[in-house]
Amino acid sequence: MKVHLMYKNRDFDSEFKITPYEQVLTQDLELNTLFDAMANDDKFIMEVVRRAVFSSLDNTEEILYRQSVLKDCIKNPDVVRKVYSIVTETIEREKQNWWGISSMFLSSVLSSSVSLLEMFMEMLKKLRNVVDDYVGQFESEGFRTLFTMLQQELDDTYFSTLETHLNEMKFREGILISAELGNYNQGIHYVLRRQQDKKHRWLKWHFAPSLSIHPRDDSGCTDLSKRQDRAINLVANALAQSAEHVLSFFIMLQNELAFYIGCLNLYERLCEKGEPVSFPLPFDCHERKHSFKGLYDVSLALIMKNRVVGNYVNADDKELIIITGANQGGKSTFLRSIGQAQLMMQCGMFVAAESFSANICDGIFTHYKKEEDATMKSGKLDEELARMSNIADHIKTNSIILFNESFSATNEREGSEIGRQIVLALLEKHIKVFFVTHFYDFSHSFYEQKMNNTIFLRAERQADGSRTFRLVEGEPLQTSFGEDIYLKIFKSHASDFLRLGEK
Repeated sequence: MKVHLMYKNRDFDSEFKITPYEQVLTQDLELNTLFDAMANDDKFIMEVVRRAVFSSLDNTEEILYRQSVLKDCIKNPDVVRKVYSIVTETIEREKQNWWGISSMFLSSVLSSSVSLLEMFMEMLKKLRNVVDDYVGQFESEGFRTLFTMLQQELDDTYFSTLETHLNEMKFREGILISAELGNYNQGIHYVLRRQQDKKHRWLKWHFAPSLSIHPRDDSGCTDLSKRQDRAINLVANALAQSAEHVLSFFIMLQNELAFYIGCLNLYERLCEKGEPVSFPLPFDCHERKHSFKGLYDVSLALIMKNRVVGNYVNADDKELIIITGANQGGKSTFLRSIGQAQLMMQCGMFVAAESFSANICDGIFTHYKKEEDATMKSGKLDEELARMSNIADHIKTNSIILFNESFSATNEREGSEIGRQIVLALLEKHIKVFFVTHFYDFSHSFYEQKMNNTIFLRAERQADGSRTFRLVEGEPLQTSFGEDIYLKIFKSHASDFLRLGEK
């Protein structure tokens, strides 16, 4: 039995490992806040959503397939949580009670497999009952395929047949074994036989020769046990494999449902705060689409008491987006929202926006200015260039890269030239670039070129120096209005400084 809630034709890779670079993405985009909200203190869901978010889908069909499943989850949250609860309970019961399936004794393997399959049958009945009650409320191909399979494979005839076979495997009336004599009168070809009903069995064996082993005959009991193990070997292995097969179905169903439970947790948190969410419209990676309304930083929204400010941008047909403007005007927050939305779209989630459309990217990279590190063996500029070199070794055509105040460890002239050469090389490879910078030389040099594939955004500043935390299209300015921050911090203390001066 296959689940196929995450992919149409394959299983979710539950063994996916998070790479060091994805740990950098987590830090730069503040994804841990997002993951915490999705996990809701559940460590298992935390690991699943981390793997799912970084296992980006690379075509629109897969994204839309997963979106349709998630839409069903949002419409039927109680049903999905009920199914997840049944699956989780099943796996927990298996962990706590059935250790004998790995025993070295075949009789223990057989007995434990029978008991385990009986427990699975009980839980599969619960699962089938939920499906029967709510199948009509689900519309996505993923859920319809799963529920139809469960109804067809787990019908009443299946449960009745399984129960009959499991009862036989308990051997309440003893075990019937046949064997042949080998060349040296040793027993060979031991076979477990199905027993006849009691009447025919009594007639056949009542007058047959027999022998009994004395209760204190340890050697005789050991020999008989070995002969029994040889007879039940195939049956015990078959039952153990069947139990493992059913268990693997529950484990895969738990893994795939955990992602959607995480999405539900996040959806409910954002709705409680009154923040908008929407399902994005994905485009092929060879196109250049990037437009949105009300896009916001989901991690910031989760920790803020008030609603956060969203941005409205149309960057369709653009490959270079340069962001300048007032300090503390929301540029870095905007950049995080771009990276978060791209990751969320490419794992089949909704995004934190009123509407959002973008092309799929073959990779998502960040290059952020880092704080001073006392353990560094070289200067900050060396460290920035080393990170950029590592990115260049891995980045591919149709990727996206987010720069945040990069190459600012040197002066403006040198930093601008370094940034300019790197950006031009990236554009030649058709890599989409978002670049937050305070370098006027860098930003204005691109503005003067009037390239059709470039858009310039500027953090908005009111006449009184206040920030709206919105980005608007506009020519780069020579100032970042740092004096606004200076006045904000020191104006209230101006009288104190004057008194100190007089003294």
